Amino acid sequence: MENVELFIDSFLGVSNWTFRQIVFSVPISENYFWGLILISLIVWILELVFPWRKNQKIFRQGFWLDIFYMFFNFFIFSIIIVGFYEVFNKILFKSFNIRPDSLALINLNVFSPFFQLIIFFVILDFFQWLTHILMHHIPFLWKFHKVHHSVKEMGFAAHFRYHWMENIFYKPLKVFAIMLIGGFEPEQAYVIHFFTITIGHLNHSNLKFNYGPLKYIFNNPILHLHHHAYSVPNKFKKGVNFAISLSVWDYIFKTNYVPNSDGETKLGYLGDHSMSEGFFGQLLYGFKKGD
Repeated sequence: MENVELFIDSFLGVSNWTFRQIVFSVPISENYFWGLILISLIVWILELVFPWRKNQKIFRQGFWLDIFYMFFNFFIFSIIIVGFYEVFNKILFKSFNIRPDSLALINLNVFSPFFQLIIFFVILDFFQWLTHILMHHIPFLWKFHKVHHSVKEMGFAAHFRYHWMENIFYKPLKVFAIMLIGGFEPEQAYVIHFFTITIGHLNHSNLKFNYGPLKYIFNNPILHLHHHAYSVPNKFKKGVNFAISLSVWDYIFKTNYVPNSDGETKLGYLGDHSMSEGFFGQLLYGFKKGD
């Protein structure tokens, strides 16, 4: 009964928090709903003014599907799944007598708020990069990740076209990463969340830039376009450019590959013709034999 109450309280809590964001009842620094919309509009306007692929339509192929995914994955699914996460975490921590700081390798409290954010950002990004590689190398995970790679024309909202199962796969490693830094997020973590949303939108945008020398540190549209390439050299048969926000991991571990910057790379994957073009078809993709 206690777990049922936790599930319901978590569901209602996140639902209420989301509603309060919509009606501007939370501090603007924590308002991910309108923050997401603002970042999206800014990047979209940049795409329209400075398009990389000038023949790409304003409402490119898959535009409205990706817009829906943006709100589904960021808000709707979070409301649906939060209760399961909370109950699972409680059972796991209680069963194995684990505390949030049981695996702590770093005590963030000894650092200034600025360095807390940097450490938090770098460690989480590394584990997300690692999870992304697993998505490409483990067949069961790749089945679901195909949804993200079904994008045929890149634009900012393609950032959030991904299967709902990816939320579940990324969560355990994120929790593990947070436990390594003491089991909590820095008070100003919202800065990192907005920054990563912006980087992710730009990575998928119809904009041509790579930050110059900083391309070896930050992911960018040119680098990420080739991650979505239909084909890559055999030595990279499982994929290239797995960076989320930081490209440095790809350069360190030699998974970087940028053959050109003309923007005309064919996108997708072998067999992508079998992927449904609709949301509900993609929602169930990966569970059937042959997907």
